[in-house]
Amino acid sequence: MRDISRKFETLRTAEAVSSLRLSKSTVALIREGTLPKGDPLPVAKVAAVQAAKETSRLIPYCHPVAVDFVGVEFEVLDQEIECRVRVKAIARTGVEMEALSAASVAALTIYDMAKMVDDSLELGPVRLVAKRGGKSDYDPPLEGMPAVAVLTVSDRSAAGHREDVSGKLITERLEREGFRLQDYRVVSDDKAEIEQALLEYADTRKLDLVLTTGGTGFGPRDNTPEVTRGLLERTAPGIEEATRAHGQLRTVRSMLSRGAAGLRGRTLIVNLPGSPTAVAEYLDCLLPPLKHGFRMIAGADH
Repeated sequence: MRDISRKFETLRTAEAVSSLRLSKSTVALIREGTLPKGDPLPVAKVAAVQAAKETSRLIPYCHPVAVDFVGVEFEVLDQEIECRVRVKAIARTGVEMEALSAASVAALTIYDMAKMVDDSLELGPVRLVAKRGGKSDYDPPLEGMPAVAVLTVSDRSAAGHREDVSGKLITERLEREGFRLQDYRVVSDDKAEIEQALLEYADTRKLDLVLTTGGTGFGPRDNTPEVTRGLLERTAPGIEEATRAHGQLRTVRSMLSRGAAGLRGRTLIVNLPGSPTAVAEYLDCLLPPLKHGFRMIAGADH
């Protein structure tokens, strides 16, 4: 089973279709409601809903998903019944397997209830019609190569007493994602040093993105949020809320991060925590939506 703990939750939807071919006489019995075992369509609908909810118990590598909706529709044709299933869930993984399982079981249920009167029954193809809410929707390819700087704020790292693991983690991740790294540096927790670096990045070099790491906690020298907020022209509280909420699901200490986020000119500045683990988690949450954010900053349609 794949580790999906680093993913963020989104509304996931999927639609699948199955079919069952049968004789005209059997279709007539179903339309008339005179099939010996009763009307198969309501039973197949219940079976499909149950199958969607039990998919992880049937297919070993499927993650358990708390489905929020299962819709089942049937179209009775001359010699075929089409089963269409829609599934929705707010989850970290897709629900296409739930939709496919439900559509398959719906067709099988009708097969079971009609087999005693029809030797010509034949299961048709089961196919995924649509899916939304995954990586292709929320993590599209990065347009262009936004210019970015990484600023580590730490007295100990600036003095050479501690290796800057978090800053290097951010630079490596950004380069893998397609950003253009313009600068990486380490400064102390001194307010003047932090401010000078941020003003250089935003006002002089006019970079697209500045990510800081460190100095966001409760320590007496944790000055990064105060300096950042003093320079921002437009705040981005949604970024602050979302990253902390994402981290809070993984460690209760996320609530202690005071990081700020917002725009100075067209430069987006985001404060990340100093912990390497927290940095990795925050980036998982932050980077996919930012790709859309850069298009908004450039004036594109929302």
